[in-house]
Amino acid sequence: MSTTDARLSRRQWVAAAIALLVLNAALTFGNVWPTLWVVPRPELSIELGVLLLALVAWASFVRPVGRVAVSALTLLALVLVLGRYAEVTAPALYGRPVNLYWDSQHLPKVGAMLAEVGPWWLVGLLVIGAATLLAALVAALAWCLAAVARALRAPAGRRAVGALATVVVALYALGTWLDLPVRYRYSLPVSATYWQQARFVIAAKTADPNRDLPGLPLPTEGIGRLEGDDVLLLFLESYGAVTYDEPSIARIVSPARDELAHAVADTGRHIVSAYASSPTFGGGSWLAHASFMSGVEVRDTGDYMLLLTQNRETWPKLFEASGYRAIAVMPGMRSAWPEGTFYGFDTIYDELALDYRGPDFGWWRIPDQFSLARAAELEARTGSLAPRLVFMPTINTHIPFLPVPPYQADWQRVLKHDPYPADDVAASLAAAPDWEALGDPYAASFVYTFTYLAGYVRDHAGADETLVLLGDHQPAASVAGVGARWDVPVHVVTRRADIAAALVEAGFVEGVALAPQQRAIATLPQLSVLLLQTFAAEH
Repeated sequence: MSTTDARLSRRQWVAAAIALLVLNAALTFGNVWPTLWVVPRPELSIELGVLLLALVAWASFVRPVGRVAVSALTLLALVLVLGRYAEVTAPALYGRPVNLYWDSQHLPKVGAMLAEVGPWWLVGLLVIGAATLLAALVAALAWCLAAVARALRAPAGRRAVGALATVVVALYALGTWLDLPVRYRYSLPVSATYWQQARFVIAAKTADPNRDLPGLPLPTEGIGRLEGDDVLLLFLESYGAVTYDEPSIARIVSPARDELAHAVADTGRHIVSAYASSPTFGGGSWLAHASFMSGVEVRDTGDYMLLLTQNRETWPKLFEASGYRAIAVMPGMRSAWPEGTFYGFDTIYDELALDYRGPDFGWWRIPDQFSLARAAELEARTGSLAPRLVFMPTINTHIPFLPVPPYQADWQRVLKHDPYPADDVAASLAAAPDWEALGDPYAASFVYTFTYLAGYVRDHAGADETLVLLGDHQPAASVAGVGARWDVPVHVVTRRADIAAALVEAGFVEGVALAPQQRAIATLPQLSVLLLQTFAAEH
């Protein structure tokens, strides 16, 4: 039958209509916040309209759309659908737009984490399910495009599809040109997402490796106001303003945080608090660490890698110039850490050096309480009398926030091979993460964090120490919420009353009672400068 004599049966008309609806839905769906699932939206795809116009023209003036063309179009549609999925899912889960160039580099680590925190059979089922879903998606797209191709073989089909596509494209163009409300009935083009990703790649590949990174110079006047105090700089993983802003999380976290304040007061110390603005959200802890430690606000991995090639003042270098030993405690580090050389640490205690032999708690394995206690033990063995700067990024508050290790009140037992009662370990390991309801586990992980910090303060009641407890970034949007601010709390614990008073004068508040939605007083680089200036000031 020729293309001019072809007629469409009722079944073919119905198939074509269903195919067009499915194709449009595949390019306009939204996210079921804050999950991996999607939901249809009553919107139109301008890209589908343009594609249909091109297919009508091809079928009318060149030749019918054949099997090879359908296969190529299926691949194109799959790419668009996957782009759409990344576009709507990343903000829901991480609170930021997707960056395929940088994010894809971390997929193997994410996969390894999922394999560790879940039983092997569940991970296997997830892999099989994902492969099945992908195959079903390809089959559905191929069927839809084949149904459209059949419809375009008939003049009536070409007229109907062409008219529909013309209306879709014309309304989009008119609405955009005249700023009419109809333009809000269209989804953002997926091609724009890929164009943005291409720009990311081009920018990363063509960036001048010798370009300067603007930053704040770190003060070099010394740290005499500390009077030789050891300084513990603890970056609390995922500790965000949500622990104050979200009532359901604040109700769980606040009593443990208040207990830290009580421990501080009972040991004759002061605690002051504020918010700072992080350069990252939902992940990328190293960007926050680098921003604070160097004074350069680092917002992407490209700038981070460039920073590591430069000779910059850092906290370890500044403290070493004042006679300190600079120690990095890295319980989550399982391989070489070249950043240690850039920062200038004297000693790095990674997972191997910490030599934890107790029960494993998920992918991150080592309890933060153990890491603190073990680092103190290892440093005591060195015999060095120099004061110490101890930098430690915590790991037990990392997504998926479970299992939460038990707290061990006996800080000597936590160093042994059986640090916890068997029942406590069993209860901890029995809790499995629900990836669609991470709020309570997130809060519970910070109850543990502030419990061991309060215990540490009491256990070191006579120590000359200043603690800087700083969040690195807000948790993923699945916990913090869509559109959450990028601010993190910071607490400074010190027995130096003049340091606490100076920080209050600079915008900190006494205690830990920060107000929800209270404004940040600084970016992380600005906070770094403020603290160093405070530590340097004379009495």
